[in-house]
Amino acid sequence: MSDVLHDWFVLRQDTVVWFAGLFSLLLVAYMVLVFGRFLVYWAGSRHAFRHNRPAEPGDPAAFRWHLVIPCRDEEAVVTQTLAGLRTSAPEAHLWVIDDDSEDATRELVLAAAAHDDRIHLVQRRRPHARIGKGAALNAAYREISAWLPEDTDRSRVVIGVVDADGQLGAGTLAQVCSDKALGRPDTGAVQIGVRMRNADDELPLPGRGRTANALARALVRMQDVEFQANNAGMQLLRRRTGSVGLGGNGQFVRLTALDSLTAEEGRAGRPWPERALLEDYESGLDLRLAGWRLTHVTEAQVSQEALVSPRRFLTQRTRWAQGNMQCLRYTGRVLRSPHYTWPGKAEVLYTFLQPVVCVLLVLLTPLSIAITAAGLVLFPAETAEFQLRFGPYMAVAFVLATLPMVFWGFAYRTLVHPDRRRLTGLLWGVLVWIYAYHLFVVATRAAVRMLLGRNGWAKTRRNAEKVAVGAPTALES
Repeated sequence: MSDVLHDWFVLRQDTVVWFAGLFSLLLVAYMVLVFGRFLVYWAGSRHAFRHNRPAEPGDPAAFRWHLVIPCRDEEAVVTQTLAGLRTSAPEAHLWVIDDDSEDATRELVLAAAAHDDRIHLVQRRRPHARIGKGAALNAAYREISAWLPEDTDRSRVVIGVVDADGQLGAGTLAQVCSDKALGRPDTGAVQIGVRMRNADDELPLPGRGRTANALARALVRMQDVEFQANNAGMQLLRRRTGSVGLGGNGQFVRLTALDSLTAEEGRAGRPWPERALLEDYESGLDLRLAGWRLTHVTEAQVSQEALVSPRRFLTQRTRWAQGNMQCLRYTGRVLRSPHYTWPGKAEVLYTFLQPVVCVLLVLLTPLSIAITAAGLVLFPAETAEFQLRFGPYMAVAFVLATLPMVFWGFAYRTLVHPDRRRLTGLLWGVLVWIYAYHLFVVATRAAVRMLLGRNGWAKTRRNAEKVAVGAPTALES
């Protein structure tokens, strides 16, 4: 009897070791796959970033420009935004969408419109207001369409979307209508670059201590690096693969391209997806699926404020991650579409699956640690052998995943702050690597929200942004 029990325990031990080894191998294979796809994507982004060739500016007078500014409780910034846009785009009509604000936004816009016949108010009221940015943009689309004369050449009308705190750089419209952008008749939309206006603010949290301000400065700087380096490289890669994504700030869409989306069943007067958390990116998918070309212009930029509060930052990025997950429903249409090349389809799938990959890593990592810890206790020899065999590969993969992040710090220094030392670029690069781990946090939060059926839209609260002397600060209730 004792021999039988001994054989049973040995068999049981061998089975457990076998399953533990199989799981560990599968985990290693998954990590290699994740890091491999990341490195390929990074290499493509880096090459596109380093070999970007600016286009010659076009003639803005060849188009009619309408800039749409969605606003919800934006009394602190709307006046200066309108003044800035009037300076940078004097030929444009400015359409402010008041999404049933509870502050003085409406009154300030009407006061500005009284002195400028190119400023228009699009007024929305609940229950139709405050349900998402897409619905607000659709209201502006209908107002502009009704306002335009019937004989208007709608292919020469461009609708730009600018955040309530956004400011366009000089020469933006000329860059947007270049021969490589809207100067091409098959181009339906253009996305311009984004930078953080408060990236060099030495005191982002007035009245707070040195530590709090240092952390806030780092958070702001990382958002600027993210948009001006990481995201710029990503968009330039997408320009090559034909899968450029549109953002919520700084997108310019040809009116006939929007018209083509409203021709679809059930979308009359609604080219932008409504109640979507990423209505901007989804609208780009819709345009590409409809056959329009999209492109990205790094030479033109729109500025916005970076968030200084980690809590608000995580709330914003959780919404973005959840919106990204919602885009998974486009997978079949993208794969079947003749308008996407195979590299474009691969890039879109990479984007769709990024939050999912992060969630799986969050789930698998503690499980792997637990299995390893149990193995060291129960089967120390076998576990140690496995770690010695595959541990170096994991270490190499970890280093390979770190170095690309550091590159973006150097790229950002060269592009934006060539006056800073190389050591500063290295520091920014290391911070980019640390900063990237927020993706795992927001992806997990987004997954939990989806499981709980929480798909509501919420406006990101602004910083206490400093404006003109005597003016209020931008705070959301």
